[in-house]
Amino acid sequence: MKITKLELFKVPPRWLFLKIETDEGITGWGEPVVEGKADTVAAAVMEMSDQIIGKDPMRIEDMFQVLYRGGFYRGGPILSSAISGIEQALWDIKGKFYNAPVYDLLGGACRDRTRVYSWIGGDRPSDVGESAKQQVKAGFTAVKMNATEELHYIDSIRKVDEAIARIAAVREAIGKDIGIGIDFHGRVHKSMAKIIVKELEPYRPMFIEEPVLPENNEALKEIARYTSCPIATGERMYTRWGFKELLAQGIVDIIQPDLSHAGGILETRKIAAMAEAYDIAIAPHCPLGPIALAACLQLDTCSPNAFIQEQSLGIHYNQGSDLLDYLKDPSVFQYEAGFVKNLTAPGLGIEINEEKVREMAAIGHNWKNPIWRQEDGTVAEW
Repeated sequence: MKITKLELFKVPPRWLFLKIETDEGITGWGEPVVEGKADTVAAAVMEMSDQIIGKDPMRIEDMFQVLYRGGFYRGGPILSSAISGIEQALWDIKGKFYNAPVYDLLGGACRDRTRVYSWIGGDRPSDVGESAKQQVKAGFTAVKMNATEELHYIDSIRKVDEAIARIAAVREAIGKDIGIGIDFHGRVHKSMAKIIVKELEPYRPMFIEEPVLPENNEALKEIARYTSCPIATGERMYTRWGFKELLAQGIVDIIQPDLSHAGGILETRKIAAMAEAYDIAIAPHCPLGPIALAACLQLDTCSPNAFIQEQSLGIHYNQGSDLLDYLKDPSVFQYEAGFVKNLTAPGLGIEINEEKVREMAAIGHNWKNPIWRQEDGTVAEW
């Protein structure tokens, strides 16, 4: 079997889908994208196509090695995301060839279903208490919200009080048994993060996510002194080499690699195994589309330290299109009591509605994240 064609589809709300065709009629789908840089990643995928077309799609490890190590400059969000989407599509082909879900080819299932959580509150969180109630009523056992709006290096206690009040409102609304993930989104600098994590302690978050930017991970050791809450990070980190030092330091409790950014399914499986050796959980990042989510669930199913999965149904980014719109059978992502059952169909376990993909690709998108500024005019982290 040989790869014959790569085709990319930029579809709303902010996604990029990849279809890989073979000379035996088996096709695979992947999701190579950096949110806000879809065209850049698409160019990287096509630049790699000379090393892909005509090759055997079954040799996934070799393909990764060629695409990753064959370039003198490697890693980072663009190149790693391009490789990730290609690799996902190759696993989709391999699973369909063997008539097995990907997780069966990676050691088999170690669970029957995977817990998922739902987003509440948007970029600038408001009405979070009522929103959390609605998600619990829908069956979710965990929610996640942004902790704050923009914060300066040193900022007012009023902003801290407002952030804590919102989180307190969510805990009061949904009770003590529902998990609350609190995403700092890299918006908070070390000095303010120490204050906020300490104030959050009484509300017992499920985890505190990206309390500082990943380029400031050395600050996590100090921040951890101020809280017993589990600390999570990793959505903006790439490949096992990017996670190596963080895992060895033993500072974090949960890592959150993104299977459309970190290197794909097998690379993230290796990262998960490294984390397991350090007694660290994995909760893959996935505010993306159905292909990325399917890839995550294949990983979760065969990774014993995967404890919960992010998913984007109804997320604030999904304006104009949503997670289920591109599937022939949306019921594969049916959430029951806060869980989703294993995807047992061959490959990634989903069937893409190609007609819908082509229709929406004609519309396309030009999604960009907002640029925020502080009151003094300096650029703020979004």
